[in-house]
Amino acid sequence: MAGVGSAAPQVEPPPAGRPRALETILLGGGAVALLDITNAMTFWALYRGASPGRILQSIAVGLLGNDAFTLGAPSALLGAFLHLFIACGIASVYYAACRFWPGLITRPAVCGMIYGAVVYLVMNQVVVPLSRVGPTPFILPWFLANFIGHVLLVGPPVAFIARWSARRAAGAGARA
Repeated sequence: MAGVGSAAPQVEPPPAGRPRALETILLGGGAVALLDITNAMTFWALYRGASPGRILQSIAVGLLGNDAFTLGAPSALLGAFLHLFIACGIASVYYAACRFWPGLITRPAVCGMIYGAVVYLVMNQVVVPLSRVGPTPFILPWFLANFIGHVLLVGPPVAFIARWSARRAAGAGARA
């Protein structure tokens, strides 16, 4: 038992290995897709009464243009697939970055939030302008919900899943 005035012992986190690709990409991408689409569906349902199907169709607009809104369930399913595909791409980039910068594994909260902000910028300044979406008006409440959503619901889940995967890999290596 520690005496009065003595410092508490410092607990070192277990050493992290490298994250596993499939765990990080599939679980990270799935978490990002679910959290991000929930954010978008909740916002637009409250802000404009939009249905979940309409939100998914709005993702398909990136490939199909505004015709996506007239195609019903098939374009909503395409939107869901595209959303998951992009989310797995986001997780893939983080996974690849972890292989070069191990600090991304040891500081998932900060690195994940920064990554979420970067993803927001890339999506809105590169990906969306290159798609068939066309110009959209600036809506301050959506900007805030979307940016904060990326900072909290896109980057950190991937970062924490990458850390979890790296620790599992390190633990499996220690047991072998």
